[in-house]
Amino acid sequence: MQMRFLPSIITALTALTLTSCSTTTAEQYEATALTSYSWQVKYANNLRGQPQPRIETFANTSVLNRNGLKPPGAVVGPDDRGLWWPTLPPRPSVDEVEQRKRLQEEAGKPELIKDVKYKLTYGVGNTQNTLPTNYDVYRQVVKAYPQRTPLELTLGVNDNSVEKAEPVSK
Repeated sequence: MQMRFLPSIITALTALTLTSCSTTTAEQYEATALTSYSWQVKYANNLRGQPQPRIETFANTSVLNRNGLKPPGAVVGPDDRGLWWPTLPPRPSVDEVEQRKRLQEEAGKPELIKDVKYKLTYGVGNTQNTLPTNYDVYRQVVKAYPQRTPLELTLGVNDNSVEKAEPVSK
């Protein structure tokens, strides 16, 4: 009985998705990838049995990649994705880990977390927009940037992100 509504729901969602995205052409743009390392420790009354442990972040370091060029302060890279990385932050000591422990809690081992946040800044007319994006868009900008090739950008739902970038053929 419920299955007969499924095709119409899928059609409505597809139409909504297709009408929610837009495209724009950008001649001025800059892609950034913020690479970072952070030390984190999980705390819980029972680390094995508690589904949502409390997480504490200790030291972290980061470096901002721009258009694929080596940023100041980068010491590692480029890696297999063309990204540059900062120095490792100091690992938290046993004393530091224990200081953040609450009564009845046990502490996990410090874990080094590696993270990347991608953004694209582009100009259309006199306005500049900066939106979150993904690795594929970042790489497309890295390739197009030296020649300043115009890019057609596909924006995500409600124009809140850049989902795709393609060179505009002249």
